[in-house]
Amino acid sequence: MFEVFNDSKTFVDMKMKYLPNETEVSFNKKMSDWNYKPTKDLLTEFVNEYFVKEDSEFEKWIPTDWIREPKVLNSIKDEKLKNWTIEINAIWLNLGRKIKDDVRLHPESYSIIYLPNPIIIPGGRFREVYYWDSFWIIRGLLICEMHTTAKGMISNYISMVKTFGHVPNGGRIYYSKRSQPPMLIPMVKSYLDSTNDMQFVIDNINELEVEFKYWLTQHNVTIHKNGKHYTLAVYKDESIGPRPESYREDITNAQSLTTESERESFYSELKAAAESGWDFSSRWYILNGTNKGNLLNTKTRSIIPVELNSIVYWNAKILSDFYREMNNTVKASIYEKISLQWIDAVTAVLWDEEVGSWLDFDLINNVKRNFFYPTNLSPLWTECYAKNNTNYLVTKILQYLNNAKILNYVGGIPTTLRESGQQWDFPNAWAPLQYITVMALDNTGHRDAKILASKIASKWICNNYLAFKRENEMFEKYLVNATGKAGLSNGEYPIQTGFGWTNGVILELLQKYGFTASSEKWNITTPICSDD
Repeated sequence: MFEVFNDSKTFVDMKMKYLPNETEVSFNKKMSDWNYKPTKDLLTEFVNEYFVKEDSEFEKWIPTDWIREPKVLNSIKDEKLKNWTIEINAIWLNLGRKIKDDVRLHPESYSIIYLPNPIIIPGGRFREVYYWDSFWIIRGLLICEMHTTAKGMISNYISMVKTFGHVPNGGRIYYSKRSQPPMLIPMVKSYLDSTNDMQFVIDNINELEVEFKYWLTQHNVTIHKNGKHYTLAVYKDESIGPRPESYREDITNAQSLTTESERESFYSELKAAAESGWDFSSRWYILNGTNKGNLLNTKTRSIIPVELNSIVYWNAKILSDFYREMNNTVKASIYEKISLQWIDAVTAVLWDEEVGSWLDFDLINNVKRNFFYPTNLSPLWTECYAKNNTNYLVTKILQYLNNAKILNYVGGIPTTLRESGQQWDFPNAWAPLQYITVMALDNTGHRDAKILASKIASKWICNNYLAFKRENEMFEKYLVNATGKAGLSNGEYPIQTGFGWTNGVILELLQKYGFTASSEKWNITTPICSDD
């Protein structure tokens, strides 16, 4: 609370020089000596004496499977984009980390979770793995032919499932009571598609089931509609108190709440929002059935999100496919049945015929939330819909996107249409949301949808390219109402560079659209992207 560090996360990432009980005894003695009225200088002195600077848990590591010019370059026609791809590929060398063996031997001295294999981090303040980030990082690694590194990262997540019974939000012990969108099974599918290493699937299928069942049993809610019961998933959290990595911020934001019960509820809502990956956003505000209000109106646990349920379906479908490949028809049928149940539930509860899109559902007011989010298109991404209805759904979605007026922004697809001051709101745009939108439209095979997907991809590639040429950085987020500019540093921390999932998404879009993408009309000085 004395703000010894600008970022609350800095302290909880530091190693203890001595055993925890020794550190605690010493601190209690110091507090007594200070008359229980420490100053910032005294606290700073204590921290410097008893803790080691953040990042001390890592040793230098260079990926052994990195190559300078991967085959993806053959998919890119434009020479400038080809050279940029080489530069992005080189960033993996800066983001690689290996956790010291001392963490395994003395875990009580660290907040980081020991992982046996080297990792690729997002970058900046995010100096550990993050669950859903890693899906796009791993896809980028696979595109760059870094199969060993990708396999090692997936194996790390499997080791987390063995330890915690699920994949935590990130690679710190303070993240262990919550998760993030369940992408482990899609990660394994991405790896299998790239390597045909079915033995890896067979060796780890039990842990994949454990991870899936965690979401199926620990995050479920039941909805009654038209005389039927539907099971769907929501984001939750199982811990108490403020987030350790944002301790000061959470306590400060809760100051106006009068009871401990209200504060605990607020902290849980914030942690559930962190589990969603959208921390923070007006998407989680519920005020009289609207998305207005402020952070205190965050009600994440009472919103059924479109993308989470689309991903849960995807998990079940992939598990069914895995078991069918393993000739286990019983398990294949079990997971196929679950996947079909999820399609029914997503359609019945989240599809809005009048709006022409899937929408999040407000459990407090028992209504769909008619607000635009790119994640509304997630069922098209994971194919969580009745395939015999594809053309009809695509026609409705294209009209929905047109009505929402989100196709005219120069930088890509906006996160939301509300400017709340939170980072997962307008005018920021995020790589995974562009990816979901592009892949959702392209997956349909519908001509107009595929053309639109290509245009959105071109805007995002241009936005990232021009920003890189100006700043020599890949950013965590970008402006959607400008071109070549990093996103606003709103929310809890400044803009971060690196950046794992941004790199992965761009690499995949260049692989997919690189033969037609051209930087010829892109103006770095202005900056301007061409319309075509």
